[in-house]
Amino acid sequence: MTGQVHNREKFLNHLSEKMNRDRKKEHIENPVWSSNPQLSILKDASKEKLVNILKKQCEIIHTQCIETTAEKLKEKVQIIFKQYGVSSAVTWKDERFFEYGLHELEADIHVWNPKLKEKNIEIAEKADAGITFSDITLAESGTVVLFSNENKGRSVSLLPKTYIAIIPKSSIVPRMTQAAEYIHEQVQKGEKISSCIDFITGPSNSADIELNLVVGVHGPVKATYIIVSDK
Repeated sequence: MTGQVHNREKFLNHLSEKMNRDRKKEHIENPVWSSNPQLSILKDASKEKLVNILKKQCEIIHTQCIETTAEKLKEKVQIIFKQYGVSSAVTWKDERFFEYGLHELEADIHVWNPKLKEKNIEIAEKADAGITFSDITLAESGTVVLFSNENKGRSVSLLPKTYIAIIPKSSIVPRMTQAAEYIHEQVQKGEKISSCIDFITGPSNSADIELNLVVGVHGPVKATYIIVSDK
């Protein structure tokens, strides 16, 4: 169902009045900058170089990062399960889990089900691990970008004790610039965009005023990125 905008003109006129300036109703042109360094940083970096940059950044953000092939992905996930003592996990309802054979993992796996509503969140709270695919991966900051929807609940990456992000190699881009460009392009094309786009950089981190770092205060204590050579 398409939403409706009510009292738009009244609201904008009120803002204009409070700001003591006339409203601009004509088309506004985007500024043309003389320099765009954000576009040149890592512009010509190869995919292998981006992988190396991502790996080095993961060391800084307290995240384990490993590489594997599509054929060995299931085996690698099972090794991580053993490493962290995972007996239960929650995943998205995502066809990629079937493509990579992850629906056959040896653990109690709950697949996000929109029909279960709040029950999904309760299960995620008790799960040892949450597993998602990264839709876009930012090498420079070690960030995975997740496009949530009714089948891809945010709780999967937020509530379990351990978070596992599966990163298709093809999803790795230099930095936030490319992710923003992609999202903007989709909006311009009129494509349906997720109402919630999460940018996750390793496990939960928090520091007090004395800069004492504490990991896992408001999210997963451990995080692992698995880079999969998909192309």
